[in-house]
Amino acid sequence: MCVGVNAAHPNLKPYPPADVGYVRYVIELPELVDESLRQVELLVGKTVMTDSVNRHFFGGKLTREVISGWGFNYYELKRLGPMAGTLMAPDPNAPSVERFVPVRHDLGLLRYNSQLPIVVYVPEEVEVNYRIWTTEPKLVEAKIQ
Repeated sequence: MCVGVNAAHPNLKPYPPADVGYVRYVIELPELVDESLRQVELLVGKTVMTDSVNRHFFGGKLTREVISGWGFNYYELKRLGPMAGTLMAPDPNAPSVERFVPVRHDLGLLRYNSQLPIVVYVPEEVEVNYRIWTTEPKLVEAKIQ
């Protein structure tokens, strides 16, 4: 669930409002019995028209920042870079399709923590989505060779 700027999350107080030209997205995760079995993938980007063959992505640097004195993380995209993609030749008669094109980043999967919001600051034209990853509680033993 993404929440607007006036969110009532009890731990949102240390997070400043978004600067002019930016938006603050807040993701509140529901409490789970075993949160160690889940992780969160941030997908920051924009919905645009593309061909249906190539894989596209936006340039830009999504960074993890820390609120001084609190130790809480937040994520920030200062600028959406140009769109790039693979170079496969699509059928010239194929219609364009609307799809979400993400910014590539190296943050990896984030820890699932229902006690703190995930806060993301992005330029106004950028969207923030997320995906929950789940694993099995059963461990598989590696073999010694």
